[in-house]
This record gives sequence, structure tokens and C-alpha cells, in this order.
Amino acid sequence: WDETHFGKMGSYYINRTFFFDVHPPLGKMLIGLAGYLSGYDGTFPFQKPGDRYEQHNYVGMRGVRLYRLVSSWLALLCFSVQILELSKSLPAALLTAFILIFDTGCITLSQYILLDPILMFFLMGAVLSMVKCNSCADRPFSASWWFWLSLTGVNLAGAMGVKFVGLFVVLLVGLNTIYDLWDLLGNLSLSLVMFGKHFLARVLCLILLPLALYTAMFAVHFTVLNKSGPGDGFFSSAFQSQLIGNNLHNVSVPE
Repeated sequence: WDETHFGKMGSYYINRTFFFDVHPPLGKMLIGLAGYLSGYDGTFPFQKPGDRYEQHNYVGMRGVRLYRLVSSWLALLCFSVQILELSKSLPAALLTAFILIFDTGCITLSQYILLDPILMFFLMGAVLSMVKCNSCADRPFSASWWFWLSLTGVNLAGAMGVKFVGLFVVLLVGLNTIYDLWDLLGNLSLSLVMFGKHFLARVLCLILLPLALYTAMFAVHFTVLNKSGPGDGFFSSAFQSQLIGNNLHNVSVPE
């Protein structure tokens, strides 16, 4: 059923048809982009599970360009987190990667038009970026430290932009940041000015940057979906007047 739902959402983006959905837009925009790049024209109705795609080019949306690539990166990210930062054990990292590679659930998820592989990619990316940033604690404000801190913020925005379940990795990074700042505050050799710089750097990269990217996703969402569709009724008359094909299009709506 989910493939029917998210496949239809991808078709809406390709056709630039406005719709309303409970999930944030990033994952569905990537699904639509995968279909567009692979030559899918957005004409399949996605009415019920099990309908045959027939001549419709669904392959790009289902896996070749997006899901298989994302799923293959999951094992690499998991391996990197284990061997580079956490266990520092090659056998443990190999075992973790192999468990993920041969997990039936992950294999199944990577074969259909779903948000979960994209979500898992950003979740693992956020964890990897966080632990890599922690490893640069002895050289704060270096290029690598800024890179991993900023990449953590980017991955947080990505996780939140796919599903609200991404809040859990935001909580994880938030707790890690609080612990890190508390440790810095207890360092008597660190001046308050330097502590303030650490605090502002985290506010910039872990709060402001993710919020800016998350807002930008919706800006792209509303820019692309400029035609009237099934989601019109959830929004104000003033908003509907901006949608091509709506009965109120270009009508002057009083405040």
C-alpha cells in the first residue's frame, strides 16, 4: 500500500500538481526526481496495490537510481561508524555491515517506492557525522571540525525532511551536544569567551543550518507544485488563488 501512496506523491511532483500529505516533502521530492531522471512521465494512476505498471517506466522510482544506491551506502556508513570511531574493531565493523547487508527487511525496503531507505541514510549520516566531529574535539574550529559539525546539521535536516521520526536522531545529537558543552564548561583552562564560541558554533550548525535547510525544502515544494490538485481544500482561499487551474486562480481575495 505504501508504494502506491508514495508513488502517487512522486507523480504529483513530476506533474507539478499540488497535494497535501502528513510527511515532510524531501523524501517524496527525491522519489519524484528519481522518476523524472529515469524517464517516468507521471501518468501511472497508482490506484491500488498490485496494479501492473505495464509500459510505464517505474524502474527509476523503485530502485536503480535512488533506493539501491542509498541502501548500498547504509552498510558503508554503518561500517565506518563502527570501525572509525566506536568499536575500532575490524571484525565488529564487518559483522555489523554484513548483518545490515543480508537483513531481509532492508533488502525488501530497498526494492520498493518507500521513504524508509532515504530516512535511514540520513539517520546513519547524522550519527557518522556526529562521531567524526567528536573525534575532532582536540582540534576545535579546524576545517575538519567545521565540516563534520556542518554535515551533522545537514543530515539532521535531511532526516527531519523525510519523516518526523527523524526527531529521534535530533534528540541523540542534542544530548551529545549538551554533554559536550557541559564538559567544556567544566574545563577550567577554557575561557568563557572560547566557550561562547563553541556554543555559537553549535547553534549555527546544529540549529540554524538545519532550520534553514528544512524551510528551503518547503520553498522548493511550494514552487514546484504550482497546479491545482487534491490538496487545495486544506489551504486558504488566498493560497488557492496562486494555483494554476484552481477556480480561484488570479482572483483578488480580501484579507
